[in-house]
Amino acid sequence: MGGDGRGATAQDATDPEGASRIALTAAATELLRLLRDQHGPLMFHQSGGCCDGSAPMCYPAGEFRTGSSDVLLARLAVEGVPEPVGFWMSADQFARWRHTHLTVDVVPGRGSGFSLEAPEGVRFLIRSRLFTDEERVRLGD
Repeated sequence: MGGDGRGATAQDATDPEGASRIALTAAATELLRLLRDQHGPLMFHQSGGCCDGSAPMCYPAGEFRTGSSDVLLARLAVEGVPEPVGFWMSADQFARWRHTHLTVDVVPGRGSGFSLEAPEGVRFLIRSRLFTDEERVRLGD
């Protein structure tokens, strides 16, 4: 069972009332525009594994096969990118982070060689904070 990075095989964890589980910094947005120009449509996956697996990994959309053990946190609208960028997380990690708002950022350094940003000399990382009481209510957590 697999998905295309935008697919229906995983639970969509976005909220219809507009509460956000994930956001992008300006630096992440800029890098995603660059990567989109170089590689076409994109997706993220965060596995929660050891080492680089705990960082968000960026792939061409559909290159990483998602399945029933993955949760779709958002279809991110990125300014200057024509299609949404799916952000997937392993279900086990989502179970631990479900009460946390995530922000994708970029820092100097070398991350995984499998993630598209590696040749740029930067890496994506997650910054997090607990949801407010209002956000938890809107998300049904």
